[in-house]
Amino acid sequence: MDWQLLGLTFITVFLAEIGDKSQLAAIALGGSMKSPRAVFFGSVIALILASFLGVLVGGGVAQLFPPRILKAIAALGFAILAVRLLGSRE
Repeated sequence: MDWQLLGLTFITVFLAEIGDKSQLAAIALGGSMKSPRAVFFGSVIALILASFLGVLVGGGVAQLFPPRILKAIAALGFAILAVRLLGSRE
């Protein structure tokens, strides 16, 4: 197993998930339901499933396009998100 890749993936996903809508939903459900343990396990399973689907789709897309094209598409997507976030005035 590539421990460096595992650590990088953990840190990236952990930091990306802090304070997002799914965490806020888990906080709200955990505080309002009688079984916070069920909320915890439900949110863990959902995150695992979403990550699994992302890895499967990413692996499939990587078979179709060369890495250079994928990096360009990702960079373009992040640039579009940045412009939209900077342009929003909510």
